[in-house]
Amino acid sequence: MQDLGNTQFFKVAADKEVSVKDVLKAVFDAMKEKGYNPVNQIVGYIMSGDPTYITSHNGARSMIMKVERDEIVEELLKDYITNNNWG
Repeated sequence: MQDLGNTQFFKVAADKEVSVKDVLKAVFDAMKEKGYNPVNQIVGYIMSGDPTYITSHNGARSMIMKVERDEIVEELLKDYITNNNWG
């Protein structure tokens, strides 16, 4: 029988921090596998905030919702600037 006089502790493992770049890669791959145009779908999600633009295949929709849309735009812009030697 449990000792009901003491507080029981329950520990939940923290979600592993995933980079925006890793999320975008996984979402891109899932969209490709399902036959969607990943660029169009990701842009639709970023512009509207509607997660239904992203397939749930391989957990892509859940993953992309774990990062803020402004973080996605920031990551894309930084990569674009770096790859075009602007900065």
